[in-house]
Amino acid sequence: MRAHNLSMESFWMPFTSNRAFKKQPRLVERADGMFYYTPDGREVLDMVAGLWCCNVGHGHPKVVQAIQAQAAEMDYAPHFNFANPASFEIADMLAAIAPEGMNHVFFTNSGSESVDTALKIALAYQKERGQASRTRLIGRERGYHGVGFGGISVGGIPFNRMQFSNSMIPGVDHLPHTHLIDKNAFSHGLPAHGVELADELENIVALHHPSNIAAVIVEPIAGSAGVLIPPQGYLKRLREICDRHDILLIFDEVITGFGRLGDNFAAQAFDVTPDIITTAKGLTSGTVPMGAVFVKDEIYNEFVSKPGGAIELFHGYTYSAHPLAVAACKATQEVYMDEGLFQRAAEMAPLFEDALHSLKGEPQVIDIRNYGLMGAVELAPIDGQPGARGMEVLQKTFDAGLMVRLTGDIMAFSPPLIVEESHLQQAVDIIKPILKTL
Repeated sequence: MRAHNLSMESFWMPFTSNRAFKKQPRLVERADGMFYYTPDGREVLDMVAGLWCCNVGHGHPKVVQAIQAQAAEMDYAPHFNFANPASFEIADMLAAIAPEGMNHVFFTNSGSESVDTALKIALAYQKERGQASRTRLIGRERGYHGVGFGGISVGGIPFNRMQFSNSMIPGVDHLPHTHLIDKNAFSHGLPAHGVELADELENIVALHHPSNIAAVIVEPIAGSAGVLIPPQGYLKRLREICDRHDILLIFDEVITGFGRLGDNFAAQAFDVTPDIITTAKGLTSGTVPMGAVFVKDEIYNEFVSKPGGAIELFHGYTYSAHPLAVAACKATQEVYMDEGLFQRAAEMAPLFEDALHSLKGEPQVIDIRNYGLMGAVELAPIDGQPGARGMEVLQKTFDAGLMVRLTGDIMAFSPPLIVEESHLQQAVDIIKPILKTL
């Protein structure tokens, strides 16, 4: 096969040990539905939706056809002082499923760009409304907000920050993370303990004074850190504190948006409406890079209500609302609606929960947690070798025909929304004997 003679020297792979990968590569060549296929024809069950993104499964005909048709119709359209009508149509479609009062969408090309855009909008908004002293941003430990300098500054994963520590933006604080494994191990759904962790925001506000704080950004569920579920009432309390001090609340829904939790967005699943929502991934089901930032009407209106015809926000991207991305987005959203995939995710969530928690008691399993179609199985690390057990599991599961995501020693799961009970059982049947070898 083609892979046998493949040169791997030129491609510098992201977030990968390139040296280790090239010694033992994990290659996939095509995909269909719930499965990837290796160059030698092996079937690999996808239990991570590619990378949290392929929510409608792989190769959905409607999405494929939409991309093909758009490529033949128009390859590119600028959105600096020109526009493609389809961009306005898809913005309307997205606004219709957003939380009430979030009717304006700024298009980006990735989750990282969405986060940096949201932070810029938050800072610019404070200035526009006469609160220019509000420049501080608050993130959270173990949060992941992409790889832009803004994103890594508010993010809280040490390895994502360590090589750039002298170059991060100033004026950033972090809330404590919510992973209380000693109190909440093996929780089903929202953990019972930890709502008081939100109160640390009051201490940060007291330290810097509310007049200096622009926004708080959190993932409703911290995905890349290993699916850290918010304690009961935690997000509502953050909302209350932000309201009390007139601070913007940003939800990073790059992972949780578009049905992952059984609702349009986590904001609706948890009944907490932020001021800004960042999205990407499920927006186009991973087919064409695209992101979108949703803002409350009052934020947008603050910029556009002023007299005159000057540019309101000096920000954007060459590929904002790229025609191929717009076509993919429209088709993806139609598939979600036509096939009822968000409701289906809600219906599958209990079966997903049962499948994950059936691994309780297996060797090295120290925690299992889940919400919607997101879940994690945390493994005990090898003494002095954090992450080594995770890499062993990653290779063994792939060799056995299963794709999972490993973050350190945590197996993360986020299957496409088309997952069947048989797929869940297949994954469990592969994982159990592997755990017994660790």
